[in-house]
Order: sequence, then structure tokens, then C-alpha cells
Amino acid sequence: MVDATARWTDKERFLGIATSGHQIVIDAAKEKIANSPMELVLIGLCGCTAYDVVSILRKKREPFTSLEVHAQAERAPHPPSVYTEIKLVYRVAGRVSHKAVEDAVRLSKDKYCSVSAMLQKTAKITIAIEYFDE
Repeated sequence: MVDATARWTDKERFLGIATSGHQIVIDAAKEKIANSPMELVLIGLCGCTAYDVVSILRKKREPFTSLEVHAQAERAPHPPSVYTEIKLVYRVAGRVSHKAVEDAVRLSKDKYCSVSAMLQKTAKITIAIEYFDE
């Protein structure tokens, strides 16, 4: 089980804390000093799928030297303004097998990433992979 709490601090800001014990500032104001709740969801998606891809590539002993996942999203125009389209761009460096990376990304999207599984209920998620040699 995971527990989470958001405690109002001031204005439209909150202090979030979850089971891990780590705290994060959440800001819903127009002029922010921290990430908004929806930004955190998108960051969570990037982190979730990046973890999966790194884990899979390590198991396959692929010689990647870096991985970055970038997300760009569109939201519904009216409340609840859920994400309707999300484009994920995976930037992979190293002399990796393109098939291995594509398989890892597909497995993350279709099987392992729980954040992706939830967001796919409302958003069309598209994928792009960019390769860099280092």
C-alpha cells in the first residue's frame, strides 16, 4: 500500500509527502515556484518508463551511456482537463541495438509502466526514439 498526503502551506501551494518519506512542493498557482500536479503526473510518466527501459537494456547488456525521456502533452480544453495526447521522445546514447531499444520501449508502454497504463485511458500516447553515438 502507498500512502500520500498534500498539506496546504500558503496561496495555492502544498507540501506533498508519500510512503517513502520524501517531501515535494506542489504549486497550482498561475505563477509557480514548483511543479503543478499535472506536471508531476507527466514527470512520473517519464520516470516510470525511463526506469523500465534502463532496467530492460541492462538485462540485455546493451551498452547505452545515457537515456532521457521527454514528454510533450496536450490537455482537454474543459475540466477535468485530462491529458488527451502525449508524445514521448526517448533519447538514447551509446552503441545500442535499435531493436533492443524499440523492444524495451514497447514493453514499458504495453506491459510494465503503470503510469502509462493509467494515462492511456484518456490520452493517445505516441513514441519517438532518437539515437546518439558517444
